[in-house]
Amino acid sequence: MTQRRRIYPWVVFGLAFALLLSDYMSRQVLSAVFPLLKGEWQLSDSRLAALNSVVALMVGLLTFPLSLLADRWGRVKSLVLMAVIWSVATLLCAVAMNYGQMLGARFLVGVGEAAYGSVGIAVVLSVFSPRLRASLSGAFMAGGSFGSVIGVALGGVIAVNFGWRWSFAVMAIFGFVLALLFGAFVSQRRVNRHQIDDGGAAVGAPETGYRAPLSSLFRIASVNLAYVGSALNLFVAAVLLAWLPSFLNRYYGMAPDRAGAVAAIFVLLIGAGMVGCGIITDRVSRAAQTRKWTTAIVYGLIAMVALGLGFALDPGTPQLLLIGLGAFFSAGASGPVTAMVANLTHPSIRATGFGSLTLVNSLLGLALGPVVVGVLADRIGLLGALRVTPLIYLGAIVALLVGRRCYPAAVRRLAELTGRPPA
Repeated sequence: MTQRRRIYPWVVFGLAFALLLSDYMSRQVLSAVFPLLKGEWQLSDSRLAALNSVVALMVGLLTFPLSLLADRWGRVKSLVLMAVIWSVATLLCAVAMNYGQMLGARFLVGVGEAAYGSVGIAVVLSVFSPRLRASLSGAFMAGGSFGSVIGVALGGVIAVNFGWRWSFAVMAIFGFVLALLFGAFVSQRRVNRHQIDDGGAAVGAPETGYRAPLSSLFRIASVNLAYVGSALNLFVAAVLLAWLPSFLNRYYGMAPDRAGAVAAIFVLLIGAGMVGCGIITDRVSRAAQTRKWTTAIVYGLIAMVALGLGFALDPGTPQLLLIGLGAFFSAGASGPVTAMVANLTHPSIRATGFGSLTLVNSLLGLALGPVVVGVLADRIGLLGALRVTPLIYLGAIVALLVGRRCYPAAVRRLAELTGRPPA
């Protein structure tokens, strides 16, 4: 029984992580076919960016209400339903005949993916010890980057050899298969049996009594500042995910499949950075939780300097090396910030808390970043737009600095609001 108890949480993590791969494969395969759509439908960069950003926009608008529903209806059932919806929508992308139909299909992809990240990480963290939160959060969220790698690289190869429509079709099939596997092996009843409380002890079942007020998500200054700091970090990471294939295509003369494959290396670095930075954060913050804020600040500073210098250089190896370094740290704050949100959110509304984080991440970061750069690119060129993008980190650093200063008061405030101290 003890052995099963140790294994099952990793089964949950593995399947939830695989679904997150599918989520981002369906979302980011579009970047690999940007050059083909631009030529076939004669689209501007801003219209291409809208196809990308509409997904993140719907995630931002719907993640909070859908996360709230999942907290009440059942998180596991919600995850399976979400996967089915985004897979159907991705299949609709494959048969779109014009820009309007593609935009509508991408809208539905966003509806399906809206709350997956917030609900999925809530399920994962519920069956693991709190001391692993930054590592698990960073690793889970890195699934977005790894899924983007697969989506961009595989999507580019499929598009060149079989046509861009098959790129979407393959991603849809993968999503359907994983939704079936998740539903078969993960159930709410088994997750409840393996649940861990904020002190690290097994509780065997979810709380059925006390439910923290939703107002506790927004009445704590450090939580709000963590939301903003996270979103501004992801603003830059989202720009890299969306525009690196086009950057390599235009300034290095790479064909779409080659550009997709090389861009995938940088996206892989983003994911590796999220995992590595999360592990580092858990190790250095064991004695003091405020160090999670410090590590997030340091990661953003490194990314800002590396990307700023990289895009200022002429095309060549030094430029690519600096962009690679910046990519590694570009989303490194994700794990530490998610752990901070978990620490300052009561377990009964944790999925909703992560939903709030996802909402702000999407509206200020994932949705806004690619479309802002697309609009700027129409005016000053893609390279010019990419050169000013790293300055966004200044806002993230300020938000996280203030959040760290407010953290001790935030811990006391949560205890007053909920009657139970956080981890």
